[in-house]
Amino acid sequence: MLHPIMTPEALKARVLYRDADILIIDKPAGLPVHAGPKTTADLEALLPALKLDGREVPRLAHRLDTDTSGCLVLARHAKALTRLGRAFSGRDAEKTYWAVVEGGPEADLGRIDLPLAKRTDKAGWRMVVDAKGQPAVTNFRVLGRCPGFAWLELTPETGRTHQLRVHAAEAGWPMVGDPFYGSGRTADRPLHLMARRIALPPLGANRPAASAEAPPPDHMRALLSVCGWGISAPGTGR
Repeated sequence: MLHPIMTPEALKARVLYRDADILIIDKPAGLPVHAGPKTTADLEALLPALKLDGREVPRLAHRLDTDTSGCLVLARHAKALTRLGRAFSGRDAEKTYWAVVEGGPEADLGRIDLPLAKRTDKAGWRMVVDAKGQPAVTNFRVLGRCPGFAWLELTPETGRTHQLRVHAAEAGWPMVGDPFYGSGRTADRPLHLMARRIALPPLGANRPAASAEAPPPDHMRALLSVCGWGISAPGTGR
């Protein structure tokens, strides 16, 4: 199991940032944001616990995949949701992800520019590289290496579904534990992808800029440590 049974109190303890307009929480890996036919728990059902001193139940301002942990932004009222929608669609939200990949890029810095499209067949749907698809751009930086793996910082310029996972796989270094685009997940090695940091512009006059940083989830720490996490190095936020 990737996350403990999530209770309202446990969710409150995962608040990373709070102001009058927004909350940023550390979403646990394994918890879907929406209910589905195969889900037994979901984040939306728990959002009333995060009303706190507000008048409205917070609403999702964006999404994270079920198996992706880390920084997730919630709007605390309707006006904030509209303004956050503009920030995300206008690419004013700065998102930084960490991933552990199989192999790794030869260069320490790079950019992946591959358009993506959704394909559906009898087995379900997946995202694929398609010249006629929507533009998708991901920047990467290698933060550490170890035999067989690399620890990457990923900064997407666009926000396509599964973008980081598809780009990594197409580049030849799929993410550890990716069941769709990699070699698959196991009990001890689920998807190694997290939303490490997010920074948001002020949502209006006399409103603060907001930012938060999430700690690596337990299941990523072993490989991150082997790749150098925990050893002081500039620019890694460790």
